[in-house]
Amino acid sequence: MAGSTHTVSNQAPPLVGYDVYTADRVLTSAVDRHLPPPVLDEAHGELAALGRASGSAQVQEWGVQANEHPPRLRTHDRYGHRVDEVDFHPAWHRLLGKGVAAGLTAAWNRPGGHVRRAAAFLVWTQVEAGNLCPLSMTHAAVPALRTDPALAEEWEPRLTSMIYDRELRPAHLKPSALFGMGMTEKQGGSDVRANTTAATPLAEAGTYTLTGHKWFCSAPMSDGFLVLAQAEAGLTCFLVPRVLADGSRNPFLLQRLKDKLGNRSNASAEVEFAGTWARRVGEEGRGVRTIIDMVAATRLDCVLGSAGLMRQAVAQAVHHCTHREAFGAKLVDKPLMRNVLADLALESEAATTLALRLAAAYDDGGEQERALLRIAVPAAKYWVTKRCTPVTVEAAECLGGNGYVEESGLPRLVRESPLNSVWEGAGNVQALDVLRVLQREPGALDAYLREVGRARGADHRLDGAIKGLLTELADLEGIEARARRLTERLALVLQGSLLVRFAPPEVADAFCAARLGGDGGAAFGTLPHTLDLASVVERARPV
Repeated sequence: MAGSTHTVSNQAPPLVGYDVYTADRVLTSAVDRHLPPPVLDEAHGELAALGRASGSAQVQEWGVQANEHPPRLRTHDRYGHRVDEVDFHPAWHRLLGKGVAAGLTAAWNRPGGHVRRAAAFLVWTQVEAGNLCPLSMTHAAVPALRTDPALAEEWEPRLTSMIYDRELRPAHLKPSALFGMGMTEKQGGSDVRANTTAATPLAEAGTYTLTGHKWFCSAPMSDGFLVLAQAEAGLTCFLVPRVLADGSRNPFLLQRLKDKLGNRSNASAEVEFAGTWARRVGEEGRGVRTIIDMVAATRLDCVLGSAGLMRQAVAQAVHHCTHREAFGAKLVDKPLMRNVLADLALESEAATTLALRLAAAYDDGGEQERALLRIAVPAAKYWVTKRCTPVTVEAAECLGGNGYVEESGLPRLVRESPLNSVWEGAGNVQALDVLRVLQREPGALDAYLREVGRARGADHRLDGAIKGLLTELADLEGIEARARRLTERLALVLQGSLLVRFAPPEVADAFCAARLGGDGGAAFGTLPHTLDLASVVERARPV
């Protein structure tokens, strides 16, 4: 019973019971722009159904439950037998099943599949980001397996299935499969060539046993893993099934689960291989080349995941400020708060627009688009994931003390926000990859300049930024120490060019002024007051 003095007023209603997809004007516009008309209606229907589920009270509660009841490692059964299993809360399986059914592993064989999946990935991230990890790795394993046609024929139908089967049993008895990967080791981290896991060939051609360890193996209950190990000819890619064809467990010794800052619903393990059976993927000594397309695909998912986190953070902030009053007016109508919200909205829109453009390049598949991806994916991965943390923190501050309370959902977004910058190669790795592409693949820079050049002449600040970028590219002295600066400029210029072409004028104007023209500060909420900030905020409001 409420006390006589306890009257609740001036509190924003929960942002629940809405269509996360349809309420996102930026995302729906990008899908319209990049999908061919024959599949557009079907895609909108699927995405709207996922959007309604994502915004429902029930599914949002699943996300909360999966985080409040993190996975538990069970190394042995009650009799002392080694089992090496991870137990998850039922909410985790519900989320994962919903993600598989929504096509988050089924992009490669559907028309417009990558754009459709990218939009779904961005929507589903806003419910619970942890379950996107196994979905991402399963999706990304396909191009690596295609280097071996026999393996692809066997495994690809399972990986692209829209059925979720959680049971650990031989893959040939399952309608679907999920994949993980094991690359990094204690002593090497991103320097995978320092790996020491050893591969010993068996009598059957293409089969080996592995002995060694992996320092970070997410989703350890997956059906199979792509693993790097040292064979006679050098670092090689292998497929490690969790359960062997005869039903016995492949040695896959889970030493412990990582106690992570965020991403707590998802299990990340340290794994020991001790006579573990594996099948070679690709040629011996070509492991990095074999797995590189998988890495590129997961890096794009890092961009999408960060864009999804930013979108949810901005949606929560705008929603709160639309309903909350202070000092005689709605917060959203206060000039200074409007400036903050507009600045956050710009970052979110730029991230979404860039991520969907890159997904469309995957669907196109042409030589020019592939060249663009080689430079744009690491640049986008570097910049968009870096922007995620300040956006979520500022969005939480828009809710004041309410945003610091777990029930608001913002702390979970804040904890999750650094993850995509660290995983799949941290910032320096991405910047160095950009330099490597610039030095070895001149066609990639040509493709990039052709893409940003489509907006030339539309905004003088963008034109100036392109000219400044060309000047930086012409000066190779001290280039490694400047790699982060150069990568940041590549990403910002690409974002600016896309917004000038596709966003409303008030959005493009504000982005070019603050991000390219130097007319913005280091913190959010420092946009020029002469801009049409009300329209920018309204565009970001979840309808």
